[in-house]
Order: sequence, then C-alpha cells, then structure tokens
Amino acid sequence: MAGAGSSNKNLVLAAMIFAVAMMFIDQTIVAIAVPELQKDLGLTSTGVQWVVNGYLLSLSALFAFGGRIADILGHRRMVVIGVIVFATASALCGATPDGSLSEAWIITFRVIQGAGAALMMPAALAIVIASFPVTERGKAMAIFFAITGGLTSVGPIAGGYLTEIDWRAIFWVNIPIAIIALVLIYFSKPENEKRPAPIDYRGAVLVTLGMALAVLGLQQAGTWGWDDVRTIACVVVGLLILVGFVAFERRTEHPLLNMSIFKGRAFLVDNIVLFILMIPFVPLFFFSSTYAQISLGYSASEAGLYILVFFAGFATASQFGGRILDSRGARPAVVLGCAVTAIGLFLWAGSLTDLDFNSQWYFIALTGAGVGLVLGPANTDAINRASRASYGEVTGITQTVRNFGSSLGLAVLGSILIIQNKSNLETTLGNEGIPTEKADEIAAAVSGSGGGEASSSLTSHAGEKAKEVFDAIQLDYAMSTETVFYGMAGAMAVAFVVALIWLPGGKVEPEDPEAISGEDAAPGAV
Repeated sequence: MAGAGSSNKNLVLAAMIFAVAMMFIDQTIVAIAVPELQKDLGLTSTGVQWVVNGYLLSLSALFAFGGRIADILGHRRMVVIGVIVFATASALCGATPDGSLSEAWIITFRVIQGAGAALMMPAALAIVIASFPVTERGKAMAIFFAITGGLTSVGPIAGGYLTEIDWRAIFWVNIPIAIIALVLIYFSKPENEKRPAPIDYRGAVLVTLGMALAVLGLQQAGTWGWDDVRTIACVVVGLLILVGFVAFERRTEHPLLNMSIFKGRAFLVDNIVLFILMIPFVPLFFFSSTYAQISLGYSASEAGLYILVFFAGFATASQFGGRILDSRGARPAVVLGCAVTAIGLFLWAGSLTDLDFNSQWYFIALTGAGVGLVLGPANTDAINRASRASYGEVTGITQTVRNFGSSLGLAVLGSILIIQNKSNLETTLGNEGIPTEKADEIAAAVSGSGGGEASSSLTSHAGEKAKEVFDAIQLDYAMSTETVFYGMAGAMAVAFVVALIWLPGGKVEPEDPEAISGEDAAPGAV
C-alpha cells in the first residue's frame, strides 16, 4: 500500500489515529476519576489500585502476542477486533452495577480493555508504516505520535470535567470514538495482508506470563515494599521466564518473536532509547498532575491544562523530528531530543519549589519538545531498520519495550516519591507537634489523592491545624516531586549517551542492508 494515493493514505492515517485514540486517552483519564469511582461503588483500596493496574498489566503482557497475531490474521482485521473489544469493555465498565459484584466486574472489564488495546495498537502502527513509503514515514509518524501523544493530555482534562457529570462517562466517551474509527476504516480500506504461519502458543504463554509477573512485581512494589518476598519473587521469576522465552524462541522454527532481529545495532539501540525514554514519559503525567493538585492547589481539570503545556512543545517538535528523520535519518533528532529532554527536566525540577506556574511553563514546553524530537523518529527508525520483517511483530516488540519501561518508571519513581515525601513530612509535621505515626498517615493520605481530596483527608488527621498543615506540606510535596524529576533528567542523560555513542547515522533506504528481517541480519550489522 506504500504506493497508494495521498488522499487514501491520509484517510488511513486518520482512521488509525481514531482507533488508538481511546487507548491514549485511557492512560490518564481513569486516574482522575478514581476517588469518585471508589466512593460511588464502595471499592476497597486494593480494588481501586487494580482498576488502574489491571488495564496496564493486561496491556503489557499481551503486546507481543497482539503484534504477531496481527501479522498472521491481518492488520485491519485485528484493529477492528481490538476497537470492538476495547469499546465493548469500556461500555461495560461504565455499566458497572452497584453492590457486591462491582469490584470484580470493573476490574475484569478493565483487564479486557487492556487486551483490546494490545490487539489494536501494534496492528494500527503496522498499517500506518505499511501505508507510507520509507521517505514519507517520518512525517506520517510525526503526525501520528503528535496527535495520539497529545490525546494523553486530554485524559486529565476530560476526566476532570466528565467526573463532575458522572464518573461512568469517562468510559462511555470511548464509544463514539470507536464508531468514528470503524467508519473511517470502512471507507479507507487499509490493506489486510496476512502472513499465514503456525502460532507459537508456547512462546505466547511464556512471554505473557513473564511480562505479567515482572510488571505485577513492579506495580505492587509501592504497596508490598521492595524488600517484600512477593515483590522479589514476581520480578525475579518473571525475568527468569522471559530469559527462558528468549532461549525457547531461538530454537523454535516459527517463533512468536524473531530474536535475531536484535542483531541489527540500530534496531537494538532504538529500542534501548525507547525503553529509557518511557521511564519518565508516562510517569510524568501522573506525577505532574498530582503535583499541580497538591502543591499548586489546582483542580483536576486545571491540572490537565498544566500538563497541556507539555504537549504544546511535544506536538510542535515532533513535526521537526519527523522531517529530520526523512531527510537525514533518526540520529540527529534522537541525540538532540534526548539532550533537550534531560535539560528540560532538570530545569523543570529546579523550578517546582517556586510553586508558581509562570516560572515553570517554558521548562515544561522544553521537556515536551525534547520528547517530541525522540519518540517518533526512534520508533519509526526501529521499524524502518527491519522493513522486510513483519510490521506487526516489530511494532509488538517496540510497544512491549516501551510499556515495560513505563511500568519500571512508575514503580521505581513512585517508590522514590513516596519515601521522600514521607521523610519530608515527618520533619515538617514533627515541627508542628504532630507525632510521627500520624505524620505517616497524613503522608499516605496526601500522596494518594488530589488537592481537594488531600485537604479533606487532612481535616480528619490534623484537626484544627489542617489548613495550616496543608499549606506547610505543599512545599514538602514539591520537594519530593523535585527529587523524582531530577531522577527523570538523569535517565534521559543516560539515553543521550547511548544514542550519541551507539546509534548509527544516515537515512534508511528501502535497499539498506540493515533494513532486513532478523533471519537475514548479519551479527553486528549496522
């Protein structure tokens, strides 16, 4: 389909953007509505956590399988199935009944939502890639990531407003988006090329189980503790299963994932950069939203607007990144983007304790611009470097890598935030004459809720001093967030070094010797 007319290519691109829009919005919209959802349904604290984690866990575990099955059964078919599964599960989440069944009901359909997204995303990306020739992919993918990335910021904004109407609306909003996507797919008719092959069910079970256990351990580390036997067991066993999966795939005639594709240095480095980039990228939305509500005193919808500044820089720079990729290759954009992101995060971190948006917005936009320069080019270059390999399989690999990086970032950086905030508050509240035990309760209440919810929690914990204490801890929470943001800047500095030293330069042409499948790649190919 690479030679299709411009209007049809653009219609295909629009169809795929609408198809995955639900997934990107859903990454952040539910977190905003959690307090209201918990109150209305009477969910336990564990149940609330799994409303968020169940979706992410399913998504992480099934990406690789979703990419491979799309190659075998057809990309268009899997996008359609994924959209229908996701929208149906969304509708059923919104229809969660009151009573004893509510917790099991909503968690179950959140898991199914994640499965639908895992089927849909690799296939949608593969369709976009296949619809444009190599020389136009940078621009096309820049548009794709600029819009879909920007939709992540819609979550907090839409979640804030929709929750004020009815929390169920945050799920029902996906239904009209799904209908538009299906209509656009019908009229654009993207190709549905199939690559019939035996399905490696044993490999699928291994990678799903390994990813599920590893991500479960990382997600639960903040609740169980990093030294808890359950955390250690999940992470270690999960990683061992993934190592076994790699060994198994190398001996399988028709593997779920062709591991030899990593012999191409550029493909490997692109994925390493994407992994490191995702450590701060997704957690950034959660931490900045919480900071805006607690330290700046914003409402949920105002916090969404705070994050929107990031996407102003992201959307603009992603277009430049796509043009650089098409004209000069990925290396200039990726190296520059990693450096800009690291600098932006470092400066943003230093401005957080000012408690003033006016001193931060340009650093927020700078950080967004850096990510915009990296994300599209690195992702597209990885796929271009394996252009004769199956697109669904390759996008499944890159999405699995990205999601695992996000899970690691949320777990590690979230733990750092909780520990640092607890330490800061113990000191501040101790000076206010509040015992350490109660200080820890207040720290948990503040860390687990937004500004308004935190204020009401403090009233019960601190009594008459609630207002005075809340004013005092706004700076403490900003200092805790500052520590996390410095950690994010450090991660991006590592990504910069990796890209600078190891990422090959030059454009990828259709006949590029590295633009081959893993089977044909020579060890150490550049």
